[in-house]
Parts: sequence; structure tokens; C-alpha cells
Amino acid sequence: MSGRVGDLSPKQAEALEEFRERIQDVLPLLPAQHDHFLLRWLRARNFNVNKSEAMLRKVVCFHCICVQVIEKYLSGGMCGFDREGSPIWWDVIGPVDPKGLFLSASKQDFIKSKIRDCEMLQKECDLQSERLGRHVEAITMIYDCEGLGLKHLWKPAIETYGEILTMFEDNYPEGLKRLFVIKAPKLFPVAYNLVKHFLSEITRNKIIVLGGNWQEVLLNYIDPEQLPAAYGGKLTDPDGDSRCRTKIHYAGTVPTSYYVRESVKVDYEQCLTVSRGSSQQLEYEILFPGCVLRWQFSSDGADIGFGVFMKGKIGERQNAGQMQEVVPSQRYNAHLVPEDGSLTCSEPGVYVLRFDNTYSIFQSKRISFTVEVLLPGQSQSPKKRAGSQVEASNQSQSPNNQGGSESGASS
Repeated sequence: MSGRVGDLSPKQAEALEEFRERIQDVLPLLPAQHDHFLLRWLRARNFNVNKSEAMLRKVVCFHCICVQVIEKYLSGGMCGFDREGSPIWWDVIGPVDPKGLFLSASKQDFIKSKIRDCEMLQKECDLQSERLGRHVEAITMIYDCEGLGLKHLWKPAIETYGEILTMFEDNYPEGLKRLFVIKAPKLFPVAYNLVKHFLSEITRNKIIVLGGNWQEVLLNYIDPEQLPAAYGGKLTDPDGDSRCRTKIHYAGTVPTSYYVRESVKVDYEQCLTVSRGSSQQLEYEILFPGCVLRWQFSSDGADIGFGVFMKGKIGERQNAGQMQEVVPSQRYNAHLVPEDGSLTCSEPGVYVLRFDNTYSIFQSKRISFTVEVLLPGQSQSPKKRAGSQVEASNQSQSPNNQGGSESGASS
């Protein structure tokens, strides 16, 4: 029997029932609760219920920790409405611990969190439109920059923040009405110069840096009843908290107990070095559809680009621009938080996992990785494969390598 819905042996059906019963406490945390989803975990461990449960609980625990860290230690929140009825989003920069956050969750976790915030604000604009009987389509943002320091200029944090800004501009055009910067220290211009190239000129023109009279200016745009008392208004929490902490998260230092590097140890099967200004390719020939390509990797010292491509033949000389992109290439902070992912291969072909270091002029990157090809309906433990390695660089190609050279400029 294949171990799929509608094709279960009596023993497999019994294992599914037992598995569902054992994980009742974490079912609400799963992205799906149907049999199709649960059977994936059982098939991955050959219907060994104990191993399947341990595998699922480990994943749930990891993701719960990431979500919990972001909810507790990433600042911000919606609080109040401006005089025109637009929602107000607050970001409190000073208490944020960028390194602690990045050691505890991945860049993708942060981006997903910000997407949820943007969707929530969009829905709030729609609700305001219904309440007021007129169209509300943009928000007011207030950045409290008191305590902005060098720790906030940490490169991985700046780059991720830039990606979030780009995502906001690309997916929520004209979603920002104005952005007030208050309590800006002398370091602010430096920080702003690091991120302004992510913003369109239209957006940059909406940023207003306020001086010492910032409370007075805010009250010109926001009714006192909608402005937290700590910022010059009259709004408080039910318990009298003038900072409205039930609505605005003020972050703080992330405890080291949340750090992924200290709590998750990954044993990788292979290592490779990606030279400066070059890339490395791992090729996997998938013979039939439905196979799952799964990967884990970490990098030493700095981030690394990663993407998945598809091409016609093994060893065929193609650079990134000549192959079909399957998983978009992007830079991962895998030196801070290990990255993992998977892809269901919808068609046969040669799939290429590409580690990209073409943007790095000076630094080589050492990558530790494990790649697995899971066969559809396989009855054994997942097979681990190293793949064939292709080095692409500005240097001459090694005779032992398959594939072609790829310059940094071409990718």
C-alpha cells in the first residue's frame, strides 16, 4: 500500500489513528489537520508512530519558538487613528535587539511577520472606510528613534529591513500617508542613508523628521484621545499605562535561551567552499514527478545566496540566466540561523541547487549542507544524496567539474 489517503493497509490506518490521537495538543498549531498532511509525517518515518511524533513535535517546537520570539521581542503595533481616520502604526526602535532576534529566528520569519502586519493594517483601513463612510487607504507611521545605536546598523538587520521596505512598496502601493520620525539622535542620518535607496522618491518625500517640538506637531495630526499619554496625548491602557503596552510592543533584549544556534544542532552530510565572486551548483536528476527535494544548510561567517533551478541535462553548461528558476534566488543569513526548505518536483528533469557568492568581492564562503531526495510513496527512510558539484567562477573550470563557468556579472 502507498500509505496515502484511500490506499492504506489496516496497519497504516491504525498508525494514522494513533498518531492523530497522540498529537491532539499540537494539532491547532499545524498548518493543516487533514489526513493527507498527517500521512506525510508517517510516510517520512516508515509509519513508525514514535519517530513521526518526535519529528513533528521538534518542528512545531522550533516554529513556535520563532513565532514567540517575534511576538515578544519585535517592537511595533497599531495604536490610535489620526484626525483623518487613518490607522497609526508605531515602531519603537531603541529597545530592539537585532542580533538576538536574528539568532533566534530566520529572515523569512521576520518577513512573514511584517506581511501579517501589513494585511492587518489593510483590513483596518477597510473597516475604517465602512465606519466613516469614506475611503481610507493609507496609514500614518511614527518611528520613535530614541536609543537608536550602532547595534541597529548591523548589516544583516539593515538588509532584511530593506527587503521588508521593498516588499511594502511593491505590494502595498501608496499604503503610507506619512511617516513621522521623533527623538532622532545624531546617528539617524547614517541609518537613514543605509535604507533610503530601498524607498521610492515618493515615499522618501512622505518622511518627516521632527525636532524638539514633536509632541506639538503630532497633536496637529492626531487627536489627544488617540495619542498615547507618553507621547503627549491622553490615551492610556485600561490599567493607566501611558505607553499603551497592550497595543504597542516595546521589545527588549532576547534571552540567549531562544538562540537557535545554541538550541538547534544540525549535523550536515557535506561541505563545500564557494569562492569569492563565484557560485557552486549541485545537480539532482529527478526521474519522475512527485519526488521531494529537501535541503538544509548553514554558512560560515557571512550570508550566502541560494536558489533552485531546472535544466535539461546533467553536466550541461548553463549559468543562472540560462536555467529555469524554480525557487527564486535570494540571500540568506545562514551564518546566523540555519536554513531549510523543500520542493515537490512537479516534473522530471535536472534540478540545480545553486549557492551564489557572485556578489562578494573579497570573501569566500564555506557551506555545510544536507540534501535529500524523497521518493513519492517511498517505504524506506529518506535517501541522502550529495549530488554532483559544479563550480562557477571567473577562474578556469576544473576538469573534474561538470557544468559551465558563470561570471559574477552574468548572474
